[in-house]
Amino acid sequence: MGGSRYIITGQHQTYFITCTIVGWIDLFTRPEYKNIIVDSLKHCIECKGLILNAWVLMTNHIHFIGRCEEPNKMSDFLRDFKKFTSKKLATAIKEIPESRKDWLLDKFNFEARKTNRAENYKIWQDDNHPIDLQEIDAYQKLHYIHENPVKAGIVESPKQYIYSSARDYAGIEGLIKIELI
Repeated sequence: MGGSRYIITGQHQTYFITCTIVGWIDLFTRPEYKNIIVDSLKHCIECKGLILNAWVLMTNHIHFIGRCEEPNKMSDFLRDFKKFTSKKLATAIKEIPESRKDWLLDKFNFEARKTNRAENYKIWQDDNHPIDLQEIDAYQKLHYIHENPVKAGIVESPKQYIYSSARDYAGIEGLIKIELI
């Protein structure tokens, strides 16, 4: 990671955040895993002061633009979100029919042992690469988020991808209640 680690300086600023699965493993290939992330974000909006402006869930990472209302802190939200979703994802991997079950659990267990940063399974990379939107063009990042599934060849148009806020920006109700920029 080197010395260029991004940090959250203002706990209530709006940030562009990227959370990535360890080793860039394509975990989010099944609706059950994707829905854990969607449900967790909904919960954080309803109960943890998260204001979500944009998001996209790809196969191995999530990008979002958001902030936390006081008294909540962005760094606390990220820590709790990643810890909660890690446990839920590990449980889901064990419980649903998953052809990669042993391989995924072995990889995530190896990461936990290697880093000593998790009890049994380490699913998320430590860094969130937060970028304060006061320092960059929010609309450029918004466009970047919504174009991710198009660039990946998943859909032809951003609004076709349901695991994204592009639908909201196109006037179609999305999966998660967001606040437009």
